[in-house]
Amino acid sequence: MATLNIQQIQNYLPHRYPFLLIDRVVSYERYKSITAVKNVSVNEPFFQGHFPGRPIMPGVLIIEAMAQAAALLGWVSAPELNQKGNLYYLAGVDNVRFKRPVEPGDQLYLEVHFEKERRKLWKFRGTATVNSSFVASADLLTTVVEPDP
Repeated sequence: MATLNIQQIQNYLPHRYPFLLIDRVVSYERYKSITAVKNVSVNEPFFQGHFPGRPIMPGVLIIEAMAQAAALLGWVSAPELNQKGNLYYLAGVDNVRFKRPVEPGDQLYLEVHFEKERRKLWKFRGTATVNSSFVASADLLTTVVEPDP
């Protein structure tokens, strides 16, 4: 199983601080699954307002982290799609569930499993955990978009 460091992740994803939500990929297998890590620091900009006195990571950012992991799995699975200027867009999110909050100091593990691909639409199933405890899950639909001519 292969891994990706932060420099390799940045070669695949256009996101940068503060919106790059993947710090490391601990394993991936093309067209199967990826396990990525987000180290949640108290210095994250969203903690200033979500929520003062009880900082928790916004659920939409947990889903965004899953989507970024899904995009990485897509790019490493089909590198021919990773042409200059192509972007991986989130096209849909279904069956979202949250169980517990993510707090500063947590290490958020994101597991994304490839389900199917049809006509440039890729379907994934993602789960997020902290210390092996379930945090969230979602079905993700993504697509590759070519740049405007």
